[in-house]
Amino acid sequence: NDYVCKCSNGQEATGMAADCSFDECSAMPSPCGDGQSCTDPDMTKSDDFECTCDSDMSIKKVGSPATCGKDECDSTPCGMGQTCNDPVKTVASIGDFTCECSNGVKTTGASATCETDECASGPCGNGQTCTDPNMAADKLHDFECACDSDMSIKKVDGPATCDKDECSSNPCGMGQTCNDPSMSVGSLGDYTCECTNGVKATGAAATCETDECAAMPCGSGQTCTDPDMASNKLHDFECACDSDMSIKKVDGPA
Repeated sequence: NDYVCKCSNGQEATGMAADCSFDECSAMPSPCGDGQSCTDPDMTKSDDFECTCDSDMSIKKVGSPATCGKDECDSTPCGMGQTCNDPVKTVASIGDFTCECSNGVKTTGASATCETDECASGPCGNGQTCTDPNMAADKLHDFECACDSDMSIKKVDGPATCDKDECSSNPCGMGQTCNDPSMSVGSLGDYTCECTNGVKATGAAATCETDECAAMPCGSGQTCTDPDMASNKLHDFECACDSDMSIKKVDGPA
């Protein structure tokens, strides 16, 4: 009885039948790898073990590990307002998902920190107040500009059009005409003050005084007086006869 019985898995016995049963799934590490269950339906055969994905029991492969699809983004690992991407989707690549903010900030394997204050760059300009109500939610283009001159005038994602008539504060002198062509906060100081004699100044009261008597409009034998230069009036000079000062005429020889 020196015959030998040898199993296909390498086990053998002399003079008797060998016990060829062998559970291939008992090997360490498991032939299927992490995230898979191993079964050996016929322990007398080699390479017939079966790997089944824990994430989806319908995904199986005989004799080697299965390719188990697992989209980590299904569990919503990223924060609100972030985009999740799992490029490989296998159990073997767990933790390779990325979280990306709408402002471009990206993190691998964890939620990103996306907060950004859009008002920090001063997008509203002069004469306006900027507020960013939703930094924590990672929203861009939601900042709000409100006019300092009238806080009810607002605009989202850009400077507001703030009406402001600078002439309403009467910046020009008496007898001058004020004009504010644009009436916006962005163009403060562009109002003009104009005298009735045509003298004009931008952003300040004009100097309008003029002595109409300097041109000697009354002629000889008469005295000329201009009573209201300070009020910027024209054609109010007065001519009085030297022979009788009670004889007078306004805006022309007596």
